[in-house]
Amino acid sequence: MEQCYPFEALPLPYPYDGLAPYLNAETLTFHHDKHYQAYVEGLNQILEKCPQYQSWSLNRLVTEYAHLPRSIQEPVRNNAGGVYNHGLYFMGLCPGGSMPGSRLTAVIEKAFGSFQNLNDALIQCAMSQFGSGYAFLISDAWGRLGLVKAPNQQVPLSSRMCPLLAIDVWEHAYYLQYQNRRKDYLTALTQVIDWSFVEHRYADVMDATRRRGQRG
Repeated sequence: MEQCYPFEALPLPYPYDGLAPYLNAETLTFHHDKHYQAYVEGLNQILEKCPQYQSWSLNRLVTEYAHLPRSIQEPVRNNAGGVYNHGLYFMGLCPGGSMPGSRLTAVIEKAFGSFQNLNDALIQCAMSQFGSGYAFLISDAWGRLGLVKAPNQQVPLSSRMCPLLAIDVWEHAYYLQYQNRRKDYLTALTQVIDWSFVEHRYADVMDATRRRGQRG
């Protein structure tokens, strides 16, 4: 997620039909190639006119957009958030899904009681997001897991919080296949979550925490 200008849509690490039948090829193609790509192009168009900010990473753009000129703060927040959240969403899925390893399983059980409880809570969190937005599995800087929801393209990223997994509940993520049946989409999505990707991001959080502790 540490891209810089010019930004590119991350290619899917699986075929367009690789998540079927849970997400069909038409839904995935439209979502990735149209919506995700539109945010990438929008962000590049903004920064094309602002070369002094082209060195900013995607992480910096979504966390420090308030330091940009007022005229571009909102469009950068929206488009950079769209690039970040879509990348996290697509990278967090894989054909057939996967199960968390023993280390992450222990952390999940401490926070949620069981892996099934986490899946149920993730669906409930995503269902409770009114309108467009996301549900996120996050880790704080101490490795404690939690769930948050956010509207539109807001990103729950800070020095004390890192999103590990994004669940997209914008209607374009599922409407072609599931129409208004958001819960059916979310239930299906839990079958294709790549928990090895989540575990890798969690390890990065813990590594960063250790580095900060060594410096301190």
